[in-house]
Parts: sequence; structure tokens; C-alpha cells
Amino acid sequence: MIGIWAALLPHKTSTESCTAIDLPSLAVWALQFSPRVAVREEVVLVEVGASARLFGGLSHLRGRIESEASELGVEAFAWAPTGTAALALVRSRVVDGFAGPLPSILDKLPLEMITAVARHQGTLHRLGSRTLGDVRKLPRGGLGRRFDKDLLHSLDQAYGLRPEVCEWQQLPETFSARLEFMFRVENAMALMFGARRLLLQMSGWLAARHMGVTSFTLRWAHDAMRAKTAGTGGEITVRTAEPTQNVDHLGRLLSEHLSKVELLAPAGDIELLASETIPIKQESKSLLPETIRQGEATSLVLERVQARLGKDRVVRPVLNADHRPEWMQCWQGAEMARPRASLPCHELPLPAWVLPEPLRLAEREHRPIYQGQLQLLLGPDRVEGGWWHREPSVATSATAGQLNVQRDYWIALSRHAGVLWIFQRRLAEDETGWFLHGLYA
Repeated sequence: MIGIWAALLPHKTSTESCTAIDLPSLAVWALQFSPRVAVREEVVLVEVGASARLFGGLSHLRGRIESEASELGVEAFAWAPTGTAALALVRSRVVDGFAGPLPSILDKLPLEMITAVARHQGTLHRLGSRTLGDVRKLPRGGLGRRFDKDLLHSLDQAYGLRPEVCEWQQLPETFSARLEFMFRVENAMALMFGARRLLLQMSGWLAARHMGVTSFTLRWAHDAMRAKTAGTGGEITVRTAEPTQNVDHLGRLLSEHLSKVELLAPAGDIELLASETIPIKQESKSLLPETIRQGEATSLVLERVQARLGKDRVVRPVLNADHRPEWMQCWQGAEMARPRASLPCHELPLPAWVLPEPLRLAEREHRPIYQGQLQLLLGPDRVEGGWWHREPSVATSATAGQLNVQRDYWIALSRHAGVLWIFQRRLAEDETGWFLHGLYA
């Protein structure tokens, strides 16, 4: 499927300090940016086209993903319009799949960049194909008969010619992550190096669940060659005054607690658990450049909105002292004073929905029909007026005549349409007509 796909390739081997992050943990972290996260072969694919705007635009989101993922142990990134293309590009260490037309970028890649094509690399080499572009030049009919269907399917998916089917990752209900060091840690403060990576993972999980942590626990396991009196390990629990997702704040709190800890034996691995979490109130992206102060006058707020959008874009509904339904309400600028006219009374209850234009009804034996013959329940309620009304936009006398109305309103019942608001109007040459004007809930 065409979109904006990011491919994240973690280190295949452990680094000098700690083990490489596993794909499920990396996928859980990526779920904070988009619900469309999939693990495919040795990479994590993230489709961020629909959520880029929520993070300040694609450029800002891309920088954040690459920065935080690098801390988690991701060694290569690629961005492309399709997931299969992003997978092929990250294997070949090509970062930007949007630098030019996608076919021209993929055609240069060797066969082993797409797994379904790499399976037949020997045969394709004997046919003279060295790149994906060479394979695409071969007759499709011959490729379909000679090779399995996955070859053509994968090529079409990479080039955006066939939709991709992904198994989206699910967010776990609880968070726990473990990290093994490549050396034995003898100082408690040295645990912070690996703990920050776990805090980043927890922050991503919290953001995806719209939760904040109020208590988390860091556990460490002692080396097997420890003294018997040291025990199997230790743990500390850190509590926060308010629910938070901020990695820097959580890191400072954890560092303060670790500074008071003395390890009884060298530690080989650590584990982080989110002990207590509660829903966190997200900040609303306000239309105004600054936050509205509580208790501030509505008129001042409207003035700032008008200055930002224009006066003609900020209007409010106003009720008019008029019996005609079309003129009972109008829109006026928010800065204008509300009229203090008394509102007219109606003998019949008014409907919840009024049609933009009355609908002429058919008649049978001088009775109105709408999805069957109508039964008149209440009425008539006569509405007359408008002879004084003059609109500058009215150009013809026929249109001007619509402002002067003489109607008898009725409440009618339809077996299929429910309760309706209809009226009878006198037409030319003493002819009358029935019209549907509104519907009751």
C-alpha cells in the first residue's frame, strides 16, 4: 500500500556495552507513532503517513524516530512509499526512497534485497539478471510459469502495484523489558546506561496507551559468581508526584535513587517494570497561539480568534422575531450585539430538522402523499408575512415573491417516514400545493 513507510533495522549482534534490542520490543516502542507497525523478517516497518501531522510534520517526526531509535540500538533506517521497498532499501543502506521515482531507485538494487527474488538468484543470474530492474524486464508470463508466485507478488508490492498484507503488532497491557550487559557492572550508577534505553521503551509504551507512570521498578540480577550473602539481585521502586511520560524526568529520578544504592555483587542484567500507571490528560492543540486563561471574557477570546481567522469566519447564530421558518435564525458577526427582540410563539411544536428548500408533495384526491398517504394530526397553524422584506441580493420579482409567505402548517404522520412538518400554500389561479418542510425526531 502506498504511504510513508519507515524501516528500522536493529544491530544484529550485541554492542560493546549491552545486547541488541529484540524486534518485538522495538515494535512496541514504535507503536507510539502509529498503530500500523509490523515486524517483517529482520526489520520493523512503521507506516506514519496518517499520523505525521500529529507530531509536527514528517520532517520533525522523522528526526525524532531516527534520534530515539538510534539510542535503542537501531543501526539503519530507510523511508519509502511501500513497506517492501523500505525493507529492500534498508538492507542496501539507501535511506531516502522519496529522492526520486520509486522504480528508478529500486531498479538499481541487487536481487538479494527482496527475499522472494533472492531465492531464485542463481537461476536469474544465468538469465542475465543482476538487479531488480533486470528481473522486471523479463516477460511476466514466463516468470509466472517458471518461478513461484511470491516472486511477482513481492516485486509488485515493492513497486506499489499490489496491496501489501501486514500483521499489525498489538500493544501489550503491561510493560516489562529486560537488558543484558556485555560486562559485569559493579557500580549502581553505571546501570543508568542500560536503564535509559529501557526508559525510552517504557515511554513509547506509555505514549501509545495514553498513560502516565506513577511508579516503576528497576531490578538487577547479580552475577552467578557472587558471594552467597549477596543474594540473587536487588530492586528499587521510584514514584512520581504526577503521571508522566518524560524520559529525562524519569531518568533524573532514577539516577537520584541509584546514587544511594550500593551493589552487593556485580550485576549482569537489568529489568524495568511499569508498576503503576493511570490515564494521562493530553494537551489539546489549541487554535489560539496561547492558552486561554480560565475565567477570561468570551468577547476577548473571540477577538483573538477573529484577528487570526478574519471577521467573516467567526459568526454566531441569532434568533429573529419572525414567524417564517427560513428567517427565524440568521448568522451575524461575533462582534455584533445580540438583538433583544421577543421571539414569536407557535401553536405547533417546531421540528428538529428543517429542509433547506421545501419539497413539493404529490397529491391524491387533494390529500398529500409522502411514502404513502399522510394523516393530518394537528393544525392548521397559519404563517403570514414578509411583504416588507427586501433583500439586496434578490434580483427578480419571482424570487422576491418567495419572501412573502402565506402558509398553513400541519403536523402529519407517515407510516414509513414518521412525523412530518408540512404546509399548504396558495399557488397561482387559486391552486394550492402541499410541501414538506421539516421532520420531527
